Amino acid sequence: MQTYEQALQQGKEFLLEHDDFLIVSHVQPDGDAVSSTVMVGWLLSCLGKKFTMINEGPIPPRMHYMWGASQILNGTATEPSKPYTYVICVDCADYERVGRVKHWFAEDKQILNIDHHPTNNGYGKVNIIKDDAAATAEILYDLIEVMGLTWDKDVATAAYTGILTDTGGFRYSNTSPKIMEMASALLKHGVNGPELAELLLEQMTFPQLQVLTKALATLQLTEDGKIAWVVVTPQDMEECGAANDDLEGIVNYPRNIQGVEVGIFFKIISDDVVKASFRSNGRVDVAALAKDFGGGGHVRAAGARVEGPWMETVKQVVERVKKEL
Repeated sequence: MQTYEQALQQGKEFLLEHDDFLIVSHVQPDGDAVSSTVMVGWLLSCLGKKFTMINEGPIPPRMHYMWGASQILNGTATEPSKPYTYVICVDCADYERVGRVKHWFAEDKQILNIDHHPTNNGYGKVNIIKDDAAATAEILYDLIEVMGLTWDKDVATAAYTGILTDTGGFRYSNTSPKIMEMASALLKHGVNGPELAELLLEQMTFPQLQVLTKALATLQLTEDGKIAWVVVTPQDMEECGAANDDLEGIVNYPRNIQGVEVGIFFKIISDDVVKASFRSNGRVDVAALAKDFGGGGHVRAAGARVEGPWMETVKQVVERVKKEL
């Protein structure tokens, strides 16, 4: 089995040997997904390579401060001009997470898969997977070092964004000594840490506050108080004028209740489709639990898209968590 260092070298060779890349992250991109996309774009620009960055949907406006973020194409609003043979997937726990962007891929596609999710099954021709990395941005930090490129404030800001958001502001258990050393190095490259923390962790849009209020009104706990969950419906989203980005962090509210082991956020997509987001306080491996429903993620943070009548699905998922406990 190859080492992480060998995987980084293979990734380096893939980037040097080929050209005209398509860079894609997962649907409904978060800070790590967007930062990883632009970090790869920056890296390729330094190498003089051609590339296109894309996501299934739009990039959250609050992420547009990053280098190249406004150039990431919306795959639902753009038709491919050609199929891409060389594809770089970042922060995608499984192949299906790239969404509808798959129709941009050539039949003989060659994928460089860069990810930190334990549930990633290595779907690339080349795979750089480090499941104990705090963020995919951490892996790309290492890749940039291996490539011998000179850091600037733009790429440092992107890397810091991915690390900051996926560690919950350096509060989660994935905040390793290595992460703190990286953060320190990135600050030396000119990153404005307090400004990013305010923007990404503190500020809320008014629709975000409104939809949070509606979600908390649905809060339920099991009799033993170990599982808590909230629900947001399409009607809630419409009434609040909320976007997917406004749902960021809602799952932490049920998880943060004293005594709760697993918090769940159910986003109702339609009468027959539910997106379940799980957060664990450590006793339950929610990545394994999410995998049972066709999803994936990390031991303490995972998600799945579940088909079935939504009320029954909520009950089914809660019962499954009860059994796990």
